[in-house]
Amino acid sequence: MKFRYVTIEREYGSGGTRIAKKLAEVCGVPCYGREILETVAKKRGIPEDRIEQYEEKASGSLIYTIFLMSRVQTGEADMLTEDGKVFLDEQLEIRRLALDGPAVFLGHCASEALRDQKGVVKVFIRCGNENQVRERIAEDYGIGQSEIDSTRKHYNKKRAGYYRANTGKEWRDMNNYDLVLDSAALGIDGCVNVLKGLFE
Repeated sequence: MKFRYVTIEREYGSGGTRIAKKLAEVCGVPCYGREILETVAKKRGIPEDRIEQYEEKASGSLIYTIFLMSRVQTGEADMLTEDGKVFLDEQLEIRRLALDGPAVFLGHCASEALRDQKGVVKVFIRCGNENQVRERIAEDYGIGQSEIDSTRKHYNKKRAGYYRANTGKEWRDMNNYDLVLDSAALGIDGCVNVLKGLFE
């Protein structure tokens, strides 16, 4: 079976963004990540950094998660907090983009938005080599050596909290994914080579 959509969650510094973009380029399909956030910011008339703040403070409360997921399924925004409305808009935007055809979706709990679609493969990218992670964070994001560990911890915590609050699942639970790739073992190109066969 060939797939139409690859959704990618990734650890900070794993190279997941590079992999997603290169996969899309090689396969001739769009890659949506930051673009989702930009579209929602424009729709809501608020700065992108405000949306990032909403994502950071997403509640991990089980009651909130159950309530939010019920609203997302029906597309209703009534009674949602502002961060809940942002998540709903992101989910609706992902579904809209999926109508245009095969694509790579990076982050934003895209697998949740597309869970009723056929041909979705859920991927998690990690990096099992600490030195590679540190080098990549410094190179890709220009983070100083003294700030790498705290920055990495911050973003991984943010991604885990956002995923938990909006799916009711644990971000690092490998049972949530169809494929888990180690960019340290496979390299960026190796991960792309594994994934590109899904579209071919």
